[in-house]
Amino acid sequence: MALHRTDAPSDAADASAETAPIAVPAAAGGFRAWLPLLFTVIAMPVLAWLTTIYVLLPRMQKGLGIQPVAAAEANKKGAGVARRESFTMSKLLVNVSGTMGARYLLVSISITGNDSEFKNKIEAVEPQLRDMACGVLRVKTLADLEKPTACNLIRGELISGFNTILGGQVVQDIYFTEFAIQ
Repeated sequence: MALHRTDAPSDAADASAETAPIAVPAAAGGFRAWLPLLFTVIAMPVLAWLTTIYVLLPRMQKGLGIQPVAAAEANKKGAGVARRESFTMSKLLVNVSGTMGARYLLVSISITGNDSEFKNKIEAVEPQLRDMACGVLRVKTLADLEKPTACNLIRGELISGFNTILGGQVVQDIYFTEFAIQ
């Protein structure tokens, strides 16, 4: 009986191994590997911008009682030349919160609007408007009033509160003619 080695390749196997093409693995990188990153870098800022413009800003404007810019321009065009009316509310004096009555805030404001009956509407509810304005100012601390954005924040709160009392978008803007902390 002859022993036969099974671990040695046969001549036929050698011939087929030499002629068969060698399979090369596919490239691991390339453009397809970068697609998720490119999508994220391009799509995410666009989605953030769209969300800000069409969702966040309209909600903030509605909450503050501010009329959107497009609607304000349409009102100006539709109304022709709208005459701005103003009303001055002077000498609002309140204690600054957290100072135990040692410091006070003196504010005078000019309220503007486009309504033809603006002054009459304001005069009819002036005591309520003064009370609301004093309430907004009374809770401000010295640190709140010293911030660079203090006037803009107070202006937004006052416009929103005044429009709530007046029942619509009557007040367009508020200007501080006096703002003194003593």
